[in-house]
Amino acid sequence: MPKSKVRKKTAYTPPTDRRTPVKVRAAGPSHPIYKIVMFGLMLVGLVWLVVNYIAGDKIGFMADLGNWNFAIGFALMISGLLMTMKWR
Repeated sequence: MPKSKVRKKTAYTPPTDRRTPVKVRAAGPSHPIYKIVMFGLMLVGLVWLVVNYIAGDKIGFMADLGNWNFAIGFALMISGLLMTMKWR
């Protein structure tokens, strides 16, 4: 069986006149207040859930909220976790 011929391809190089240089600004570290808010939200959400379990029926507004306490606690923690995606 005859051997197939190998085609030589030239390496593609984009034309230099069509490329526009883009300067990317280096992102610095996050502001310390951003970190405090991020960790604070996670901690406040955890404390909210713990207080709900320990003394939720004795605290008036928490007893009125009922099962919404879980949504509030988890929403606070999740918002803190979502902030970690922008943390540098």
